[in-house]
Amino acid sequence: MVRVRQAVRTCSVEVGFGLVDQTKFVTAASELARNTLDYGGGGEVLIELLQEARRRGLRLTFVDEGPGIPDVEKALTDHYTTGGGLGLGLGGAKRLSNEFHIESAVGIGTRVTIARWK
Repeated sequence: MVRVRQAVRTCSVEVGFGLVDQTKFVTAASELARNTLDYGGGGEVLIELLQEARRRGLRLTFVDEGPGIPDVEKALTDHYTTGGGLGLGLGGAKRLSNEFHIESAVGIGTRVTIARWK
């Protein structure tokens, strides 16, 4: 998790995010990395620097081959948890990002993609 946080912070600086946007995106990344480890049994994260016309951004894709999420909408609800946490991770990551997409299939795994734009 520390390596993910450091890499996202470094890329956020490279994109030109201010301190507040850096902190928001690093926090979102940390929540999703924790979920990937705790619920997905580990996985991968892909970090992409984005350039669209005159704006720059950063996209993170977290992929695991864990048990999957049976009810994604319910999992995005604040305070819903299947573990011992506060149940704010997925919804919090969504609120801290400009773009959020989740795909999950029971028995196959989960892919969460977030992006933030400058």
